[in-house]
Amino acid sequence: MGEKATATGPRIQFSSWKERPDFTLNEDNEGKGVAMGGGGTLISIYPEDLTFLFELDKPCYCNLKVVNNSEHHVAFKVKTTSPRKYFVRPNANIVQPWDSCTITITLQAQKEYPQDMQCKDKFLIQSTRVAASTDMDEIPPDTFNKEVDKVIEEIKLKVVYTVPSGSSDDSGITSLGSRSFKSLSDDFTMLKNASIEEIQTIQRLKDERDNMLQQNQQMQRELDVIRRRRSRKSDTGFSLTFAAFVGLIGLLVGLLMSLIFSSPQPAA
Repeated sequence: MGEKATATGPRIQFSSWKERPDFTLNEDNEGKGVAMGGGGTLISIYPEDLTFLFELDKPCYCNLKVVNNSEHHVAFKVKTTSPRKYFVRPNANIVQPWDSCTITITLQAQKEYPQDMQCKDKFLIQSTRVAASTDMDEIPPDTFNKEVDKVIEEIKLKVVYTVPSGSSDDSGITSLGSRSFKSLSDDFTMLKNASIEEIQTIQRLKDERDNMLQQNQQMQRELDVIRRRRSRKSDTGFSLTFAAFVGLIGLLVGLLMSLIFSSPQPAA
């Protein structure tokens, strides 16, 4: 489990929302030194599968909890076989000893149901020990490179699609396959009654509100980190400027003193 899988097939790159060529996952890696679900020595992942409540033309959300099982600082990053479909925040981070971190994964709005409601997408979470002084906003690009004395743990997660309760039974959705959104909407209309529709609408709105709040909180935390970094840089710049100014004043005072003491004394 400590060895990193070797890529042998085509590499898939992230889409335009954030170009990260290193964030790729080879589909041929399955079963090659990669743990399935759960966790490893360094970190644990909860839940063990990514489960999305699938609805057409609407984004779906799923949260993962990354728990550091060690007394060391652990860095992780997330890869996926379908980067154009998912938005991951954060896609890399450092977890302090015995601490945890929440990852929010968003499935972009889809126009049709997948065949038989089966999803072949996979996620891979890599983790490794890092120095306590490592900045989580500037993780070195070679952090997850395979080296002789470095242990890279990898955990693979499957993606599972489910349907809202009351919309249809599983067998009905399975038989629908990839039919158009209009046809599916007509079928759902016949299966639902008004009271169920209202309840489901309220629940959906609550879920979307909660997910948006979580994303906003995550973005706020990231903005706070950026502000702290800028503040540290500005403080450093100010201290250097102040030191240079004090040095210049001292030099001028020294020159004045030397001129005063070196000038000839008037005759008595």
